[in-house]
Parts: sequence; C-alpha cells; structure tokens
Amino acid sequence: MPDSPITVLLVDDHSLVRRGFRRLLEEDPGITVVGEAGDGRLAVELAAQLRPRVVVMDFALPGMNGAVAARHILREDPGIAILILSMHSESSYVRTCLDAGARGYLLKNAMDLEMVAAVKQVAAGRQLLDPRIGSLDWPGEQAPQLTARELEVLHWIVQGKSNKEIAAVLEVSVNTVAVHRANLMQTLGIHNTAELVVYAIRRGLVSIA
Repeated sequence: MPDSPITVLLVDDHSLVRRGFRRLLEEDPGITVVGEAGDGRLAVELAAQLRPRVVVMDFALPGMNGAVAARHILREDPGIAILILSMHSESSYVRTCLDAGARGYLLKNAMDLEMVAAVKQVAAGRQLLDPRIGSLDWPGEQAPQLTARELEVLHWIVQGKSNKEIAAVLEVSVNTVAVHRANLMQTLGIHNTAELVVYAIRRGLVSIA
C-alpha cells in the first residue's frame, strides 16, 4: 500500500506567493496542501485544526513572525515539522528559528524544486539548513531564551506600539505587558526601549513588517 501524501499548511502573507508554492508542491503526487494562512496567528489556529505533517512558513509575517508562530504550533503538537522560508541568511535569524523548534530553514531567493525536497526531508524527521547559510555560532554568547509571548511583545515594541496598544492587540492587561517588557530587558541585559529595538533587529528576533 503506498504511503499517504505529506500534508502541508502554507503560510505567507502574499496570496500570489502561496499560489505559486501550492502549484509547485502539488506537482508532486506525494504532497497535498491542506490549508493556507496569511499571518502567524491564523497559522497557529489552522495547524491545531488541520494537524498537517509540515508547515511551510515565511519568517516575516504580520503580527507574529514565523519563529513565534512555530513556538505556539509546536506547543500544541510537537510532531509537526516546520520549514521556515526567509530572505535572511544571517545566522541570527536562523538560530532564532531553530531555537523555536523549526526543523528546516530555506532561503527564498532560489528555491524552485528545492522546496519539494525540503518538505520531504523535514517530514521524514531530518533537519534541513540551506547550504548558502554560514556558521550559526554567536561568538562568546548563548542565544537568549525568550518565551513565545515575550517574542510577541518584543515584535510590537519594535513596531513602536505602547504598552496599552500591545495589551489591546494581545488581549491581556497593560500590567501584563509591562511585566513582559521588564522581563525582556532583564533577560537581555538592556535598560531602555531604544537599545531593545536595536538588539532585537540585529539579532533577528523580530521582523520589521
């Protein structure tokens, strides 16, 4: 009896890009696209509903980047394989996604048939890193350990949102956001918002959307 197709959830905020990815993946009879999402929050909801074997997800998503979405998805179902697509080849972005639990990281500038092979590889339980990516080492430092919620708050801080605005978006109290902001600064050893923004962007902890 033949193996069942690999089910895939596509996540990208551009519908034309998703359409192209769907066409590319479904040319292979061993892959079936079961859903699409245009942002990270919907990706988390659909992953919980559809339980795909693989989530193919852009890193730069509105509201919640791919690394944050990956943490939420894997908290609900650790068996899902997540393949991150990104324009960023810097090791900081790659490390952020791997720390979030992603099984693969592929650059978007030259994929073509690479994506089909990448989906099959991560579905089989193997890790995949684009060969054009260099060393992932951060000399003399360990990667900061931030929670999914802290990364969400950090994203909105970088977008210039106030604690009140962030609280409204995340549907939590202003005090809760203030606590997350304080924890972020303590964890990262940073003392003001400007430094926090610069650090987050340089380390690839957030995407600017």
